[in-house]
Amino acid sequence: MSDTTSDIAPRRVLGIETSCDETSAAIVYGTPTDMRLESLVILSQDVHRLFGGVVPEIASRQHLTGIVPAVRTAMTDANVSFDDLDAIAVTHAPGLVGALLVGTSYAKALGYTHNTPVVPVHHLEGHLFATLLEHPEAKPPFTALLVSGGHTLLLDVEAWGRYRLLGQTRDDAAGEAFDKVAKLLGLPYPGGRPLEELAQTAQSPVHKHPHRFPRPMLRKSAEPGDDDYYDCSFSGLKTAAMYAVRDAEKAGVLDEQRASIARGFQDALIETLAEKVARAARRHRRTRVVLGGGVACNRALQEAIRERVAPRGTVFAPMPRLATDNAAMIAAAGLFRFEAGERADPTMTAQASLPIPGIFL
Repeated sequence: MSDTTSDIAPRRVLGIETSCDETSAAIVYGTPTDMRLESLVILSQDVHRLFGGVVPEIASRQHLTGIVPAVRTAMTDANVSFDDLDAIAVTHAPGLVGALLVGTSYAKALGYTHNTPVVPVHHLEGHLFATLLEHPEAKPPFTALLVSGGHTLLLDVEAWGRYRLLGQTRDDAAGEAFDKVAKLLGLPYPGGRPLEELAQTAQSPVHKHPHRFPRPMLRKSAEPGDDDYYDCSFSGLKTAAMYAVRDAEKAGVLDEQRASIARGFQDALIETLAEKVARAARRHRRTRVVLGGGVACNRALQEAIRERVAPRGTVFAPMPRLATDNAAMIAAAGLFRFEAGERADPTMTAQASLPIPGIFL
């Protein structure tokens, strides 16, 4: 698909996101290459902290409670009516099926009631568009790293709608690894931010660091074409952190070593991701790198990638509000898909797992 949109009239799109535990609605106005965010509402479900992870049934029920007021507030904040909308974009995959069904069902009902086209949007493609709302320069071609609790993908983005899959995690996603190690260290859920803050308190000199974990799938001799050149694996790193916690507990020094373990784990994960991104940018001669997903909020990760791609490249990372799950990115991707002529038919429904449209090897 082409991203040539100079003659396209601006559109206004309502975005709806309910793929996991965030009920979100947003209004975006513009064209696929020049858009602005008019409103954004995100209702977080803090109840999952009690269980140390997202409970699908609870998430679905919370979406049922929050989706109507979220959409109404987004419309009010943007000072628009349903007659002002050109399309309704909704996340239909991937995610928790029950949660997704709330959003897709509501979007289709709204579309039918107001005679407004509905556009299905892939959640991960939304993350690719999120940074564009804040940084207009974050446009193809670029290298993309999508890192969240459920996904870790490295992509070469030739154009909007054309995504070459370079690598991905073979087991735990980066955010999932953060959450699990944070739990081992007695930190609250979600664990990404608490673990990052704890790691900042540890000793900083790398070579004198008390805990240094192996860098998974990061062979210095790796070459393009090798299976592990772009792929990641974090299950072994997570296990190494678990053994470090157990050893510290047995020695009665966990309180003293908690920050050190957090720092060692974070350093290993970040160094791995930063090197994979640098390899991709060099190999495909990209001067722009775009980060997306909740883990993209990690400042140490952003700084490490900037160091690796400088001075020939620029790294774009969205603000935390646009990095985590939100409807603004869904509206932005939906605007692109709407202009490409895509519309949902009455059979459109939620999909727990689905490849990004336009992805290829």
